[in-house]
Amino acid sequence: MNIKSIHKDKGFTLIEILITVLILSIGLLGLAGLQVTSMKNNHSSYLRTQATLLAYDIIDRMRANPNSVAAGQYEVKGAYTITTSSTPYTVSAPAATANCKTTTGCSTSEMANTDINQWRVDLATSLPSGVGVICIDDDRAADTDLGTDPTTHGCDGTGSVYAVKIWWTDDRTGNLKRFITSYAP
Repeated sequence: MNIKSIHKDKGFTLIEILITVLILSIGLLGLAGLQVTSMKNNHSSYLRTQATLLAYDIIDRMRANPNSVAAGQYEVKGAYTITTSSTPYTVSAPAATANCKTTTGCSTSEMANTDINQWRVDLATSLPSGVGVICIDDDRAADTDLGTDPTTHGCDGTGSVYAVKIWWTDDRTGNLKRFITSYAP
């Protein structure tokens, strides 16, 4: 064996290892980026699921109180504020009736006010900047351009179909998102 050829190849394996470590590092950084993106998208999906559950929650409350639905007491539009300094949370309007948890302990209109109050608190505590309206709206297809401002809810007030519209801020994009469903009593 030639001594000159042994010294010539010295250090070649070290360069191969350094290149392998560099490639592996880039791959691991890519995987970390994918994980972060996946977590952000997962949170957006979670918020949409919460909005869906809250919409169906108020619809179930409306089904349990058909007299108030027929009287229009669940139709709620306009801005409102959540006061978080007291426990439990309170809503500026409509006023909730204390201990009104079933229709046997209060009137149907008091039950509707309590339902709306609790729904609005749930929106504010479950969704970032979560707000919602319940309104008569037979033309929900025309609402496609109303996704940026809950005060312009786009309810036409005609027909007999209630629209439940919920807005929240998406943490991933910072944009206002909206979920709409309907209830025909």
